[in-house]
Amino acid sequence: MRVIIQENYNKMCLWAANYIASKIKAHNAGKDAARPFVLGLPTGSSPIGVYRELVRMNQAGELSFANVVTFNMDEYLGLPHEHDQSYWYFMHDNFFDHLVDMKPENINILNGMTNDPEKECADYEARIASYGGIDLFMGGIGVDGHIAFNEPYTSLSSRTGVRTLTTDTRIVNARFFGNDPEAVPAQALSVGVGTVMDSREVLILINGHNKARALAETVEGGVSSKWTCSALQMHNGAIIACDEPACGELKVDTYKYFLDVEKKERL
Repeated sequence: MRVIIQENYNKMCLWAANYIASKIKAHNAGKDAARPFVLGLPTGSSPIGVYRELVRMNQAGELSFANVVTFNMDEYLGLPHEHDQSYWYFMHDNFFDHLVDMKPENINILNGMTNDPEKECADYEARIASYGGIDLFMGGIGVDGHIAFNEPYTSLSSRTGVRTLTTDTRIVNARFFGNDPEAVPAQALSVGVGTVMDSREVLILINGHNKARALAETVEGGVSSKWTCSALQMHNGAIIACDEPACGELKVDTYKYFLDVEKKERL
């Protein structure tokens, strides 16, 4: 596991965007360029700065998305695309609609209005497999350490499926629904922890004081379904990009270790 500690949110996002761009460019210049680069994407506040920088690169002609296929992490069950809190709407409003060469047919987002959630989830897994898996999955975590909508005690080998949201998650997300937790959908469709772990690389964004315990559990805690983020300890290609405020509960030696390792990597 790599832990990239940046001074603030903006620098964290710039690092993550540059890393993703470097991976796309290396793929397109390499022996696998005949197939698309497969990128997993999250919603929420954490990735907005990353999306902003990727859009800037794309519009400036520095980075092409013509050979990129995307798979989003999750979607609320029962929200149509046009609902301003659906993740389909979020992704198009904050990212896809601003890219000059993103092909609509290469965008994959779970359908929250499906009449058959189990089939929708199985088909999603099959689509991921049809591309040979995900090259890089970017994500964030909740204050309780959940990845996508894999709440505490979700199996670490779980696949894409229907998830029931905890009261805490609905309270946190209520700010987007008129501060009414009851207005937040009670269920969502989500990739599984195992789905994320199957990716060749996983890049997780963690920022802010409120995520400090989650970061500590991700890096220093035992591997447990109580903190689904802890599964990243078992991934050879896991990267945590975080800001200084999120490091508040790391042990001093842990903090210094990762700063030292990354300093040597740059030499």
